[in-house]
Amino acid sequence: MTGLPLPAELADRARDVLAGRVQPVPARDAATVVLLRPGPEVYLLRRKATMAFAAGAYVFPGGSVDVRDTDQAVAWAGPSPAEWGEVFKAGERLARGLVCAAVRETFEESGVLLAGPGPDSVVADTTGDDWESDRLALIDHSLGFADFLARRGLVLRTDLLKPWAHWITPEIEHRRFDTRFFVAVLPEGQRTRDVGGEADRVVWRRPAEALNGEFFLMPPTHHTLTELTAYDSVADVLAAPREIETIMPRAVEIEGEMRLVTR
Repeated sequence: MTGLPLPAELADRARDVLAGRVQPVPARDAATVVLLRPGPEVYLLRRKATMAFAAGAYVFPGGSVDVRDTDQAVAWAGPSPAEWGEVFKAGERLARGLVCAAVRETFEESGVLLAGPGPDSVVADTTGDDWESDRLALIDHSLGFADFLARRGLVLRTDLLKPWAHWITPEIEHRRFDTRFFVAVLPEGQRTRDVGGEADRVVWRRPAEALNGEFFLMPPTHHTLTELTAYDSVADVLAAPREIETIMPRAVEIEGEMRLVTR
C-alpha cells in the first residue's frame, strides 16, 4: 500500500479530517462518460488552469446532476431509470438524473449527442449554428435538457450507455463529487469538436498513450484508462462484464507521510 503522496496543504487538511477537527463537505452527484471511437481511442479534455477543481487535468466529459435532470420526464429508449438505479445502487429519481446528466454533459463538452428521432436512431450531425445555440443555452442553464429534447422531438438513447464505475472524491478534498462512470461509443456521422468552456484543449488518444506521462490525470481517470488498456477494440469494451463497486480513495499516514490510497 504505497498510494499517492499528498501535497503539504492537502496533507494538513487530511490530518484535520482524520482527527475530526474538520468535517468533510458533502459529495455532489455527478456523471462522467468515457467516449470511445475505433482504435480504441478515448476523448479527453484538459480543464483550464483557472478551474477550482482539477485544474490542468485531462478528464472525460462530465459534471454535476442538475435538479432538472431528475425532475423532468424525457422520451426514453433503453434501460429504465429503475434498472439504472439497480446497477448504480441509486433511487429511481437519482438514476434518471445521472443518465440525463451523462448525456447532457457529453453534448455540452464534446458536441456529441446520444439521442435520436426514434428509439433505434441517433442524430447524425450536431455541428450547425442552431445546435451550437442550444448547447450554449444548456451550459448557461437557460434551457433545460428535457425541454431541449422535447423541442427537437428527440428520444434519449440510454441503451448507448454502458455502466462502468462509481467513484467518490476523498473526504479530505474541498470539493467532492459522487460520480458514476459510463462508457459510450461516438455515434456514426457525429464528430467531436473543440467546444471551449471549462476546457482549453481536447484530444483523442489510445488509453496506453494517455498514460505515458504527458498528461496530468486524476486517480479515477488514470485508473479507468489503465483498465481500458486491456481491450483491443471498442466491441471488447462494450462486451466486458462489469460489477459496479464504489471506490472512495482515503488518506492514510505511512511512515510520517500522508498518502492517498484506493484500497
